[in-house]
Amino acid sequence: MTEGFWLRIGAVWGFLAVATGAFGAHGLKERLEATGQLANFQTGAQYHMYMALALVTVGLLQLSGRSGPALSVAGWAFLVGSMIFSGTLYALGVSGQRWLGAITPIGGVLILVGWAALAVAAGPAGARPAPVQVSSDREPVASASINSSR
Repeated sequence: MTEGFWLRIGAVWGFLAVATGAFGAHGLKERLEATGQLANFQTGAQYHMYMALALVTVGLLQLSGRSGPALSVAGWAFLVGSMIFSGTLYALGVSGQRWLGAITPIGGVLILVGWAALAVAAGPAGARPAPVQVSSDREPVASASINSSR
C-alpha cells in the first residue's frame, strides 16, 4: 500500500457520500418519498459518510507509522462493507427491489469486522514503532547567550 492510500480513499469516499446524499435529498426526493424509501436512502448516505471518516482514521494511523494486517483488514472491511451496506440501500431506494435488503446485513457485518480490526490496529503502545534514540559520545557544547554582560 502506498503512503496515504487509505487517506485518499477516505477522502474520495467522503466526497461520494456527500454527492450521493445530496442527489437523494434533491434529485430523487419525490421518487424516494413516493416509494417510501427515503429513510433507507438516508441511512445509506449516513453510513457511507461514517465509513469515509473511518477510512480517514485508518489513513491517519497508517501515516503515523502504524501498519500490519489489522490495519489493512480494517481499511478493506470498511470499504467493502460500506459498498455493500450503503450500496444495497441506495439500490433499494431507487429500484424498490426488496430482496436487496437481504444483502445489506453482509455489509453491516463487514463494517463490524472493520471496527474490531481498527481496535486491534490502534491497540497497545507496544504496537507503535520505537522512538529513535540519538546518543552522542561528545561533551555538551555550552550555548552562547545573547546577553553576555553578566
